[in-house]
This record gives sequence, C-alpha cells and structure tokens, in this order.
Amino acid sequence: MSDSVAFFSEFQARDLLFLGEAAGRTLLISAVSISAGTVLGIVFGWALSASKFVAGATIGSILDVFRSVPLIIQLVLFYNFFPIIGLNLDPFASGAVVLSVYTASLVAQVARGGIEAVGEPMRRAARSLGMSYWQDLRYVVWPIGLRAVFPAWVGVALSVVKDSALVSVLGYVELLRASQILITRTQEPFIILASAGAFYFLLSYPLSKYSQKLEERWAS
Repeated sequence: MSDSVAFFSEFQARDLLFLGEAAGRTLLISAVSISAGTVLGIVFGWALSASKFVAGATIGSILDVFRSVPLIIQLVLFYNFFPIIGLNLDPFASGAVVLSVYTASLVAQVARGGIEAVGEPMRRAARSLGMSYWQDLRYVVWPIGLRAVFPAWVGVALSVVKDSALVSVLGYVELLRASQILITRTQEPFIILASAGAFYFLLSYPLSKYSQKLEERWAS
C-alpha cells in the first residue's frame, strides 16, 4: 500500500480503495491488540482476584497508570523511549504493544469482576464435589463469570477499534491517517470523513451484532 497519493485533485473512486486498505490496517492492529490484551487482561484479572493485596499493590498499580494516562501520551512516550535504549520499533509494533497493554488494563478489571461475580457458595459446592482449584475455575467460574461480563468486554473491544486511530500520531497509515492525507489533497473533508466513518461502522458493527446474537443464544 502506498502511503502517499498525488496532491491537489478531487476525490476519486480509487481513493475509496486507499481508505479500504487503511481500514484493513486498522482492523489488523485492532485484532492484534484486542487478542493480546484480552489474554493478558484475563491473566491479570485472575491475579487481582486471587491475590488482592499483593497483586493489587503491584499489577493493579501498574494497570492503573495505563488506565489513567491518556492513550496518545502513552503512544508518544513509548515510541520515543525505545530508540533511547537502542531499540527501534516501527509504528505498527509500537502501536500494537501500547494498545495491547492498554486493552489489558481495561480487560483486567472486567475479568476480575466476572470472577468475583461467581458466589463463594457456588465455588465451595464445586470444591465439595471433588473439583480442584483449576477445575473450579475452568468448569464453574469461567463459564459463568465471563459470560456475565461479556457485554463489558465487547464495549472494551469496540473502544479499542476506535482508539486505534490515535496510532496515526506515530505515522502508521490507518484509517484516520489516510483520511488526513486525502483531506490535505482534495480539501473535501465532509466526503472523506463520512467515508471513514462508514468504514469504522463496517469494522465495528459485525462484532456488535455477533455479540448480540451470542448473548441471545446464551439467554435462550
């Protein structure tokens, strides 16, 4: 995909292809970040639930920083920190790492809430049936707790798709950055931003609709 286009011409059909390719990049970095962040977040959430004091003072404090500091500041600091220590990460890798940790900081609280949503009597009953701690987690806590917080996880995932636009500050040509390039060339912000909004909708709506269907299936 070319990161530059010819300057000062009207919006053309091929520009939609340029936006479509940028939407693919948005989808790629979002999928990587949501997947990695969800796995890390579940692990952190379990740690926060299993060891409230120790994990809360260590992991919880670190995750609070990532939840509290604006994402754009995290992206700029991370991208400029590694060259100082001799490591160079490209904009995609830097953005994916920061978005993954940011997602993990949000998912950790969601997962912790799901685990703690399963009452102690139910867990004691599972243990009284001879289940080990890990069997209790696998067959009782995860199915019940994670289903309970699934809508919250979907909300986090959809917000990450939109927040991925901030990676454009690193020079990664995702959907927003591609829109800026086209606006500079065509001076037609309304058409281009409307097109970019439509692409964001096409990226987010299937996840929202699928999660709705999944919740309806679980409820039936």
